[in-house]
Amino acid sequence: MNLQQYFSVLLFILVSIVIGLGLLFVGYLLSPKKYTEEKSSPYECGFENFGDARMQFDIRYYLVAILFILFDLEIAFLFPWAIVQDLIGTEGFIAVMLFLFILFVGFFYEWKKGAIEWE
Repeated sequence: MNLQQYFSVLLFILVSIVIGLGLLFVGYLLSPKKYTEEKSSPYECGFENFGDARMQFDIRYYLVAILFILFDLEIAFLFPWAIVQDLIGTEGFIAVMLFLFILFVGFFYEWKKGAIEWE
């Protein structure tokens, strides 16, 4: 194995690290150094904080977030399949259709249970 083949990759990584650290350093040098109470106060969505940080949220918020992540990741599995669709043949097509059927059944179940309804 010839290590000269990997020199360009190593050079790319080193240049990326130098540029990244250099930009962080320049940002630190040029940033304003005057800290005020207003600048260091927590700021959320355009308005001041209200209530305690430990206040309870509705469980539906977490359900919708988890469902989004779940379905988003499952849809992400379709991109590699679309690229190799011609190579995997009929067996691959059947496997993906089974995957999509299970995805649809899960979505339909969540829809009927009202987990994606927001009041």
